[in-house]
Amino acid sequence: MYIKGNFGAIMGLIYQKEIQVTEGHIDQNNHVNNVQYVHWVEEIAVEHWESVKYKTEFSTYAWMLFDHHIQYKKQVYLNDIITIKTYPMPPEGIKQPRKVEFYCNDQIVVDSHTLWVLVDMETQKIKRLEKDWLNIIV
Repeated sequence: MYIKGNFGAIMGLIYQKEIQVTEGHIDQNNHVNNVQYVHWVEEIAVEHWESVKYKTEFSTYAWMLFDHHIQYKKQVYLNDIITIKTYPMPPEGIKQPRKVEFYCNDQIVVDSHTLWVLVDMETQKIKRLEKDWLNIIV
């Protein structure tokens, strides 16, 4: 059974971390480079999967990014602390939606929605997941 939480997430599936913005994250406009957020979206999705894949029969599979949408809402600057939260949503056929939200000072600054496909690395075939498969990683 799925239970919606404050972030539209399935409770127990939220993965989060904090990052302090460094000079390497800053662009010529003196705020976090938009491309950096895209990198963080992929990075946190991989970290989340690495932390739960052992609970599944798919531990040797890999996720491939299929589609990516990102909305920049506010600027973030040098030395700011960003909290990144991510969670998978219920699958849509072969696609696995994932939300990634970036917060600074308790305000959402970037909102991302991605679609992933799970690939069997041995056969290179996409795996269709059951609608309730997320229950095993809670």
